[in-house]
Amino acid sequence: MSGLNASMGYFLAVIGTSAVGRVILGRWRPRWTFLTEFVAAFALAACRLEVDTIAEVGQFAGALGPDVAITMLFISITVHAVVMQGVSGNPSVSLMGLLMKDTGARAALLCVAAQILGAYVALLVAGKYWQMEFTDMHMIKNLMMSECSTSLRVSALQGVLTEALGALTFHLVYLVLNNRTQLLRIPIFAALLTFIAYAGNNYTSGYVNPSLAFAMTFPCPEHTFLVYSVVYWLGPLIGMTLALFLYMGNIPLLFSRNLLYSKKTRFRVPKGKTAEDKSS
Repeated sequence: MSGLNASMGYFLAVIGTSAVGRVILGRWRPRWTFLTEFVAAFALAACRLEVDTIAEVGQFAGALGPDVAITMLFISITVHAVVMQGVSGNPSVSLMGLLMKDTGARAALLCVAAQILGAYVALLVAGKYWQMEFTDMHMIKNLMMSECSTSLRVSALQGVLTEALGALTFHLVYLVLNNRTQLLRIPIFAALLTFIAYAGNNYTSGYVNPSLAFAMTFPCPEHTFLVYSVVYWLGPLIGMTLALFLYMGNIPLLFSRNLLYSKKTRFRVPKGKTAEDKSS
């Protein structure tokens, strides 16, 4: 259990630091709020890196089975959603705001840049943490750093389809529940993202988040940067765009009219009386 205790301490440190950063940055001027996306992406990637450590090494060095990894993934996503309300840490969500004309191009690009930087910093922090080798699990993970195993276990085409399907499902649910209470949204999102990660484990790991994938698998040497980019950027963006089109019937940034659904009036408007009716 020492490995799990060390991991719990790591999770608490990451979440605690991120929560403080979220509060501080949330008080700044609106034009600087993109920095909260940096914090959200950092927290998400930092926690997921440790979850993957438990999944890969925990059963050999810490007597931690796959069920522990799945449970920790669900808990970390739930806590992240609670602490980072209103902030996604996901480039595809930020770009969806651009396509919906809810955010400007400059703001969306700043958010995406901050998310990628946050994921990269999370990778550096997790690496320093593993180098401390608090447990046998982290010692083995530290040795594996230079020879990490890629999350992409299928061809590039299959990878794109997997990420696109996962992103389509996630973003459809995201749009449907957009105006619902957080008490309903958070557990559903956490359960859905956990399921997507579990279902896609033998394909792409189901990240449906380009910045998260950037930290998790881009450094691994088995594929080129171009292949990773096509799978983990193009796939989620295709799924997100398709979800938006199916939900709204158009892409507001590109089309002004609805291409799928026709607007019908709810009640019939009574017709005016004819001359014949008036005479009677």
